[in-house]
Amino acid sequence: MAEFTTSVEILAPPDAVFDHLVTEAGMTAWMGQHAVLDPRTGGGFAVDIAGYAVRGRYLVVDRPHRVVVSWGVAGSDDLPPGASRVEIALHPTSTGTRVMLTHADLPDADLEGHADGWAHFLPRLRVVATGGDAGRDDWVPLPDAARRPGS
Repeated sequence: MAEFTTSVEILAPPDAVFDHLVTEAGMTAWMGQHAVLDPRTGGGFAVDIAGYAVRGRYLVVDRPHRVVVSWGVAGSDDLPPGASRVEIALHPTSTGTRVMLTHADLPDADLEGHADGWAHFLPRLRVVATGGDAGRDDWVPLPDAARRPGS
């Protein structure tokens, strides 16, 4: 299993960033086309992203410090709903918030694709958390062949 870690600085307070992790309008402003969220421990996490039905549960909801969700894709044998874990920690800084993201328990073959997705979506979070419009999202996941070693 693989783990991906990254971070981004956002010029907004942790409360503003946190709202984009636990509200449907906030989430879809930066990631996904549709979301149904129940942001409490054990509550459902469902976001449709670029044709993929991401499904899981909120494992930790600690406003405005941390959100942890289980993560997987409906219908996937490699990464079924809830199979991996995404932790987003929000740390206040002198200018806003440092967002630390860790996506753990990923199948090795899915690491590159998820790293590509987070590299696309976190800058969009930076825009919307400061009150901007991230614009239309045309992101397309890497083809399966691009994620296979030796392809």
